[in-house]
Formats: sequence, C-alpha cells, structure tokens
Amino acid sequence: MSGKDPKEVRVVISPYRICPLGAHIDHQGGTVSAMTINKGVLLGFVPSDNSQVLLQSRQFKGEVSVDAEQPRNSAELKNSGALKRSSSSQEECNWGNYARGALYALQKRGNHLKKGIIGFICGTEGLDSSGLSSSAAVGVAYLLAFESANKLIISPTENIEYDRLIENEYLGLKNGILDQSAILLSSYGCLTCMNCKTKEHRLIRSPESNANHNNETKKQFNILLAFSGLKQALITNPGYNSRVAECQEAAKILLQASGNEGLEPILSNVDPKAYEEHKGKLDPSLARRAEHYFSENKRVIKGLEAWASGNIEDFGKLISASGLSSIKNYESGCEPLIQLYEILLRAPGVYGARFSGAGFRGCCIAFVDTDRALDAASFIREEYPKLQPDLASQIDQEGMVLICDAGDCARVI
Repeated sequence: MSGKDPKEVRVVISPYRICPLGAHIDHQGGTVSAMTINKGVLLGFVPSDNSQVLLQSRQFKGEVSVDAEQPRNSAELKNSGALKRSSSSQEECNWGNYARGALYALQKRGNHLKKGIIGFICGTEGLDSSGLSSSAAVGVAYLLAFESANKLIISPTENIEYDRLIENEYLGLKNGILDQSAILLSSYGCLTCMNCKTKEHRLIRSPESNANHNNETKKQFNILLAFSGLKQALITNPGYNSRVAECQEAAKILLQASGNEGLEPILSNVDPKAYEEHKGKLDPSLARRAEHYFSENKRVIKGLEAWASGNIEDFGKLISASGLSSIKNYESGCEPLIQLYEILLRAPGVYGARFSGAGFRGCCIAFVDTDRALDAASFIREEYPKLQPDLASQIDQEGMVLICDAGDCARVI
C-alpha cells in the first residue's frame, strides 16, 4: 500500500479481553476482574509523509482516506455527506469511524497531528468477537498507531480516557471503561482487578506466571472460547435493558432504609450489612438484582485470593457460580448461550465457565486444564449441535471452539 520497505512497517497488537469474574456489576461501582487473550486486532502501518491517513481492512470493504490535521467533531457522524467526502470508496458499515474517532479524541485533548498513517487492519481470522471487546480493541489500535507515527508519549491511563472519548462522545455508545482498561493495563500472567467506583486498578500475579517466566513449570490452564453461532442479539427477555435501573432502584430503597438516602443510588454505596438487614424490603425482582451484585462482589474478592495462591480449581468454581447467578439472579442470557454454558460445565477438564458478555449472542468462555483442552473442545463440538443444529451449522466445525492463551497489553512492535 505504501511502497515502503517492509522493515519500516510497525504493527499494533491490540488484544481482546475476557472478564472471568465481575459480571454486570461495573455500572454499580463494583469490583471486576479482566485479562487479555492471545487473539485480537492487528494494525500494520507506516507513518505517512504528510497528514494523510489511508486505511484498508481485511474484514470490511472500502478504503478510508482522511486528513489527520483536519479538525473532527462528533457531529460529522450524523452528516452522511461528510462521511462520503472523507472516504475514497463506500465503506461497509462505516468501519472507518473508529479511526476518525481516534483522531477526534487526540485532537480534543490538544494533540496536534502532523503525520497520518498508511495502514491495514484485521481481527483474528474466523473469530466472532461478540462479547470480547473488539470495539475497544480497534479504537486502542488506532490511538497507538497515530501516537507512534507522531512520536507522542501517551500513558495507558490517558489512552483509557481517549478511547472513552471515541466510544462515548464520537460514536455515541453507552459503555464504561472496563474494556479499554483491560486492553491497556493487562500484563501476561496477571489478573487485572479494577474498582469501578474509584477507578483504581492493580495486577494480581499468580505463582504459575512467576514460574513460567523462569521456565520452571508447564502451563496449568488454557482459555476456551466456545461460539454459539448467534451474531445478532437474541433478547428474549424484554426487561433486560432495565437491569441498570432496577439495580439503582434497589440501591435507593436500601439506602433510604439505612438512613443514607443522600448518597448516589448505586449498590456500591450500600453497606453489605445494611443489605443483609434490609433486603426483605425489596420486591422479588429487585432482590434478585441486589443478590447478584453482592454475591458477585464476594466472588471477585475470593477469586483474586484464589488466583494469587494459584488455586485454579477454586477460581474456576467461582466463575461457574458467577455464570449461574447471571442467569438466575440477573436474568441474562438466552437459550442457546445457556445451553452452551451448561455443556461447558460438563466438558472434561473444565475448571469453570460463564458467558462472555450478556449471553444474548457470541460466545462462552471457560478455563480448562491444559492437558485436557483438546478433549474439552471435541466434547463441545459434539454436544452443541445436538441442541442447536441450525446455529451450529453456521459455524466452521473447528472454529466452534478456540483454545487460547492469556495475552499481554496493547502495544506497538
């Protein structure tokens, strides 16, 4: 694309993330865990000789051509004419908006970009990235590429905020900062723990990862991604979108009952003792939401302890319990994903499993004994088509289950 020597090509690795524990509690200020996997987004690029940006994608049609020096604003998304003028050919799904969003975020924070990039982006081949934070991985990839081309030194914490600007302001998505935090802060062999109320994070290293760095022991586990074949969200429960409001209503009632009605109505502001004392005041549906929040927070804390001590068996049991609470108490998931979750629990060598995301499309994740990962994958490929033959027929047999390793943070090589 650029006519440059291959040695001049730089590559951004921006991994996908999983969240073993901490399901559906980030919006209530809970504590969550995350780690990256060795699958994700690759963005090969060379800095332009000027401010022009020229991009192609393996997944999507069309070529994106924009000027890195041109001021950007979120209103251009609503102006289809602006999009057509900034693209040399019709973009499939307007996939170039993430690159435009990265330029918008960098410019908004006062960075002057004189250099564009000539780049080619692709996600892991054959992988449905639903529930694996692919949007955040793409945004982070463009940020790192533009920063590298312009010799900008930006901290991971700043880039978390920049990617939030891409998603919340430029693209208008209503999501938090968990995904980009995991992608930018993770370290191989570590579990990233994040307090979503204070935004503080820490890395929990396992004894196995310390030994692996010293080549003292073999790997104890792999991460399985098992795909449902559902590409579009199958939301069978019309009340799912009201879950956040239900959690807030539960918090409001509990705070009033404990004399703390002046606090923001989120469940992290409710003392666990006050919850136990006053939970009888909640109607059944609100009681289930609150029970999920407080039990999930406990699972996260216990999970961090299990991870730090190298107890993968207990860690896995907590993941499975999280999956069950997501179904029973938070009432998320649809039949195909619930069936897939239950198959994973029966698969040989699986320590624990849960949905990746809300359970309405995409995949489930599992931690599995490395020595039995292939057996587990074969079991899932055999059992899932019996329950969902139509969906299973839409997935390549080998691609139905991927055996992954833990990953590292996003970086330029």
